[in-house]
Amino acid sequence: MMNRREALSSVALLLGGTILGSQAFLSGCKSTAGDAVAFTPDDIAFLNEVAETILPKTNTPGAKEANVGEFMTVIVKDCYKPAEAKVFMEGMAALKFKDSKAKIGKAFMEASAEERTKLLTELDAEAKAFQEKKKPEEMPHYFRMMKELTLWGFFTSEVGATKVLRYVAVPGKFEGCVDYKKGDKAWAT
Repeated sequence: MMNRREALSSVALLLGGTILGSQAFLSGCKSTAGDAVAFTPDDIAFLNEVAETILPKTNTPGAKEANVGEFMTVIVKDCYKPAEAKVFMEGMAALKFKDSKAKIGKAFMEASAEERTKLLTELDAEAKAFQEKKKPEEMPHYFRMMKELTLWGFFTSEVGATKVLRYVAVPGKFEGCVDYKKGDKAWAT
């Protein structure tokens, strides 16, 4: 669905920009959504499949290898406000069956990789259109939440940082000017 180059160029903006729940995550606060939100192992497996469709395995690991589904559940439970968590949970349920059956004629988990990509591409366009028209007090589209969490979870995971991005453990010396050749991986640190 999204190639690595697009993902890498988006992740800098994404990680530096506003991500739903990121302020609570960074401050270590717990949300009140935690007890009201319950994820099953099947939910985590489903979210891993959604994430893998967004960032599939190629010559580098995919989102499933980084267990992005579990990352999503932690952020939703610990960092989302109850209203945000409700949108995410309802969206997850809709994507599993209702939205999937309406757009591709079958449940998401029954769909082929190509059908999943088609479905998520349509949802991505729908989420972008919704975002352009939404009022500030409205919650974002659920697919936008899933896509943001996929990128955030993957590129901050050990797999994403060390096998997809270039990684140098910190502390280390600061080099203010490092040669960059077209095609080099972006830096994780």
